[in-house]
Amino acid sequence: MSANASTILVVEDDDIVRMLIVDVLEELDFTVLEADDGKAALKILGDAGKLIDLMMTDHGLPGMDGRELAEKARELRPALPILFASGYAETIDVPSDMHVIGKPFSIDQLRDKVKSILK
Repeated sequence: MSANASTILVVEDDDIVRMLIVDVLEELDFTVLEADDGKAALKILGDAGKLIDLMMTDHGLPGMDGRELAEKARELRPALPILFASGYAETIDVPSDMHVIGKPFSIDQLRDKVKSILK
């Protein structure tokens, strides 16, 4: 599968962090959609015309946290792979069919993680 066939929705409330993640993913030839909170992400996920191969979300979002967002996202798109990014990766409880990457992560770690999920 070629990387540029995949679209990733990045949900991150910190503008600078989100911009960095988006830049890295675009450098890796992914198409990237972005949202700054759960509400914005659900709006994108609710658009049936948008193909999304992976949602990468910060675990600690304001309002609706990443876990709640993931549950709602799965109601809309039951097969959607979900990757949580967290500074507390070792301590967060992630459903077995979802993935987690610890912050801070390197570009290589992010690339390898995303590719392993989308293979």
